[in-house]
Amino acid sequence: MVSEHEAQSAEAGVLVASNRGPVSYTLRTDGTLDAKRGGGGLVSGLSAVEDKLWVCAALGDGDRAAVRRGVGEPGVRMLDIDPAVHTDAYNGIANSVLWFVHHMLYQTPLEPVFDPEFRRQWASFETYNRAFAEALAKEAGRGAAVLVQDYHLSLVPGMLRELRPDLRIGHFSHTPWAPVDYFRLLPDDIAEQLLRGILGADRACFLTRRWADAFTACCTEFLGGTGRTGIGVHGLGADADFLRRRAHEADVDERMAALREQIGPGRRTIVRVDRTELSKNIVRGLLAYRTLLDERPEWRERVVHVAFAYPSRQDLAVYRDYTAEVQQVADAINEAYGTPGWTPVVLHVKDDFARSLAAYRLADVALVNPIRDGMNLVAKEVPVVSDHGCALVLSREAGAYEELGDDAVVVNPYDVSATARALHEALTMADGERAERTRRLAAAAVALPPQQWFLDQLAALRD
Repeated sequence: MVSEHEAQSAEAGVLVASNRGPVSYTLRTDGTLDAKRGGGGLVSGLSAVEDKLWVCAALGDGDRAAVRRGVGEPGVRMLDIDPAVHTDAYNGIANSVLWFVHHMLYQTPLEPVFDPEFRRQWASFETYNRAFAEALAKEAGRGAAVLVQDYHLSLVPGMLRELRPDLRIGHFSHTPWAPVDYFRLLPDDIAEQLLRGILGADRACFLTRRWADAFTACCTEFLGGTGRTGIGVHGLGADADFLRRRAHEADVDERMAALREQIGPGRRTIVRVDRTELSKNIVRGLLAYRTLLDERPEWRERVVHVAFAYPSRQDLAVYRDYTAEVQQVADAINEAYGTPGWTPVVLHVKDDFARSLAAYRLADVALVNPIRDGMNLVAKEVPVVSDHGCALVLSREAGAYEELGDDAVVVNPYDVSATARALHEALTMADGERAERTRRLAAAAVALPPQQWFLDQLAALRD
């Protein structure tokens, strides 16, 4: 580890801003710090760029201790934002309002309620975004390129533009964008503030044309247009080299052996790997599997649903309730249909990347049925590492549908009966067709790997 001062670049030429950074710290019992480095598309993409700085928030006690002790990583600036402000901004606004709007998750007879408490939290959201804008303005070299990530930092481009008009600013939305009628749920002034915040960027970028068009429609409705901001579409692909290498390491082989034992010999597998986010539609996926077993009894004892539902946002009650419902439905299926030698649903709730890759390799069918998803990389990762070909059952509401829909079995995520029929179609797909579809899915999935995805945005921003 190095001091925070040494970790900074005095005037960076390329800056990335995101809520979560590429490294996190935990406090050991003896008071020392343990650093853990993350992965993902941004980390991989940034590896291709020199003279870069990543600005992120300190997310826990370990991160804050690192900042206060002057400990950091080269090329990373971690912001020690007041924990109460961060909680309001992250849980109160970003994950409980903006996420719900863009994923269209509200039960509108009862929610949302935009009351004085919302306004108090919105002030924290502004403070949180301003902290990022001020840090970026301080660290950026003359004419630097700044790429701001996601809905958490929607106000940053506009704030940064006022502080540093010389910068080239991009904003990338990793989520869907709400259609006009749903975006109208927000108070008018808040809706306009969000749009103007992103329009402070030179380019506003999205994972699919559908989400870009929805953003443009909202700008037209509320502001009369997008002004001078360019609109870009960059569909993030899977990191094929990393996935294929990692999927054949020893710990993955160990997980495969354990899963095969749980599944039993000669059985087909339907695999899903998700965080237990409300948008992932895990409960309806389980209900579709139950419908398959009910209406197609020939599949009983011949198929196992391997479902990985890793906890997400458990500090929010609605997510805890949803996680409990996933467990309850899985238990009910096993109780109703299970036999001494067959467990219909193998459910794992503890995050384990090696086990996820093992399931990818084993899958006969991958079920990816989100209510709404910006992209969904699982749909792209499974075909890339599949050992013997895998049929993909894919929601038409996933961003990945634009690229993968032609070779997937496509479903309406709300239609449990149709999803059950799609699972049967996928399970009975001829081996040759499944292998050919997997080949085409994998080719589409890796068409824009993370490094190229990032470099394309950077080049377009500089142009």
